[in-house]
Amino acid sequence: MKQNFLPFSGQRFAVVGLGRAGLPSARRLVEWGAEVLCWDDGAAARAAAAEAGLKVGDPALVPGFPFDALLLSPGIPHILPRVHPAAAAARAASVPVLCDSELLFRAVRAWPSRARFVGITGTNGKSTTTALVHHLLKRAGRAVEVGGNLGPAALGLRLLGDDGVYVLEMSSYMLERLATLRFDVGVVLNLSPDHLDRHGDMDGYAAAKLHVFDRQEAGDLAVIGMDDASGARFAAGRAGTVVPISGHTPQQGGVWAEGRILRDGTGIIADLDTARALPGSHNAQNAAAAAAVALHLGLTRAEIAAGIADFPGLPHRQEAVGSIDGIAFVNDSKATNADSTERALASYDRVVLIAGGVPKEGGLAPLAKLFPRIAHAVLIGQAAPDFAATLAAHGVAHEVAGTLQAAIPAALAAARGTGTRVVLLSPACASFDQFSGFDARGDAFRAQVTSMMETV
Repeated sequence: MKQNFLPFSGQRFAVVGLGRAGLPSARRLVEWGAEVLCWDDGAAARAAAAEAGLKVGDPALVPGFPFDALLLSPGIPHILPRVHPAAAAARAASVPVLCDSELLFRAVRAWPSRARFVGITGTNGKSTTTALVHHLLKRAGRAVEVGGNLGPAALGLRLLGDDGVYVLEMSSYMLERLATLRFDVGVVLNLSPDHLDRHGDMDGYAAAKLHVFDRQEAGDLAVIGMDDASGARFAAGRAGTVVPISGHTPQQGGVWAEGRILRDGTGIIADLDTARALPGSHNAQNAAAAAAVALHLGLTRAEIAAGIADFPGLPHRQEAVGSIDGIAFVNDSKATNADSTERALASYDRVVLIAGGVPKEGGLAPLAKLFPRIAHAVLIGQAAPDFAATLAAHGVAHEVAGTLQAAIPAALAAARGTGTRVVLLSPACASFDQFSGFDARGDAFRAQVTSMMETV
């Protein structure tokens, strides 16, 4: 890094929310010359910031809110369902509320560097697609950094030169907090109901996602999933070149899968049967998106095919964690809504399903067309009674285990009893009734299955 690189010298930032992204962002801002006041509603997080040598105080209590911007953790609302006091103070003072991806972009341009930015969003599949794009570029020897909603924090990434590429997973929360960042490549995979408490309704949610295309110019790329009804609407009016993608349907001028063959109008790109970490048509669409991005960034078809074949996948996204007596255990803990679980169920002919947790709107009912694939369901958490009623109404065998710890041996017994070869943890629920997050839930599943494998 250049000596005395201080892109934020003389600027003042309030940083609220000192979790995975907030604390490293605050430290980087100080390193880059800014004056920073940090705050978190949790005493332990405030203590950690103070121990790191950061100035701690509630910016909402500072008269006039004398900051250039408020860097607000994506998980903290700035409008709905209730305004955080710091966000209210920022709005009263006409101070912008930003995310750390915006500040990374400003720092990179001040470097100065013309490194390209790829922004990937969608209700489902954005983590896998982000990781796959990163894998393809890194494997091909490109200078690339990955982060955003898929950690690490954007402000923690290395500064790249003109040939570099930043691949950022962007949540709807983050996309609402951009001001100057322009994505050379913007990707929207799909849209289904989620986070409506934060966005008010589906129109508000869609509008947040569409910010990934803000400020695009001719020569930029807009990759848009066409496997749900939002695709055609999202494609309209784009300034950049639109490349439609699909996991199952040919797309004029796009990239799509025919069965398990990934192709475009020129010909075959890859055989997805070589990609063990990308089962199902939803992952075929993710691969199509990654291929479209990689082609635009100059990778060859051979580089893309090889990278797709050896992509290792991500934890908690249909992660194969082991097998017992020939029964495979699959960790899909990232499936925190019915739409995600639908994609997992569609990847297998027959499963024993472990589901439940903190329910989302609609419960399991949207999965009714796939209920014949469920040989038996084992239910956990707050959603268990409602899920049991839904399954009973459709004649699906099920039981309530309560906890994940109890559900895993119950699922193994059900698989043995029904001759089913897959136990799938795909909860269709948030995890916060029993775990700190979907990753902790998936880690617990993996650890218990691994322990059981050692004792069989």
